[in-house]
Amino acid sequence: MAHPLLNLPPLDALRGFVAAARRLSITAAAQDLCLTQSAVSRQVQALEERLGTPLFVRGNRAIALTDAGRQLFDLASPWLDRLAELSDALQHTTARPVTVSASIGVAALWILPRLGAFQAEHPDLDLRMATSNRLMDLRQDGVDLAIRYAPPSAVPADAVRLFDEDVVPVASPAIAAAAFATPEALARQVLLELDDASRPFLHWAPWLQRHGLPHHPQATLRFNQYDQVIQAAIEGNGVALGRLALLLPLLRDGRLVAQMGRRTRIEHAYWLLQATPQPRREVALVHAWLQRQVAITSQELARLTGEDGRDTAQAA
Repeated sequence: MAHPLLNLPPLDALRGFVAAARRLSITAAAQDLCLTQSAVSRQVQALEERLGTPLFVRGNRAIALTDAGRQLFDLASPWLDRLAELSDALQHTTARPVTVSASIGVAALWILPRLGAFQAEHPDLDLRMATSNRLMDLRQDGVDLAIRYAPPSAVPADAVRLFDEDVVPVASPAIAAAAFATPEALARQVLLELDDASRPFLHWAPWLQRHGLPHHPQATLRFNQYDQVIQAAIEGNGVALGRLALLLPLLRDGRLVAQMGRRTRIEHAYWLLQATPQPRREVALVHAWLQRQVAITSQELARLTGEDGRDTAQAA
């Protein structure tokens, strides 16, 4: 025995019939459904063939429902309305991912180590990282939140300042023991450098000159992404210029040691931008979480730099 669901007419044919019955016009129904008149006519004819009975009385300029057509319309019209309402409600309750834009370095070194805690707090929230060093247009690129690295003059008035940028030499414990032993020892190490002309403060030559040190390294290794520079430092391949706020977990667990006596403040800072002033709930949750992580980072920076009067840890 065939299942009753197999006897149901196709949904497209029912929709075309209901649209035509509501307007008593194939032409008007076609406009409502964004279809051609012939497409709606074929849908109605296919439904009549499936049911084995005419649904409309067709005149020269108008159509009218037959008795069978009236019975089908009275049943199908409210049912399709309820189906449309349910479909719309389900689509709106399914949360869109929250897209966060950040540079590759910020994403890899600051956001990703903290994501596990965020997922534990919000297991049902989908987060999408748009990692790129390209400056993105938030609304045009579908970005909800963005972390930007810029001087105060280059950000909009509603940008939220996250934390400042301090640059300091960092190395693995074994390399740091030699590189940070004397003031001149640093300039004789293998130096790890970001090969990016837009980040001159991460280039060793001007940094050494600013600190009155010669530029005679054993060798220089260059990388085109900042997280690669830091990974090379962790592996003991040389000394890097560390962006302090991004490296706190690595300093805390001892994978890197910072020469805090040569900490340098950079004009640029980290900023949080939001695409719309009244974001949806999921975006507001991520925004609040990012600000909590900033507060934690600021407290750790204060302890590490001694600005709160405490001893520094993992600093040479």
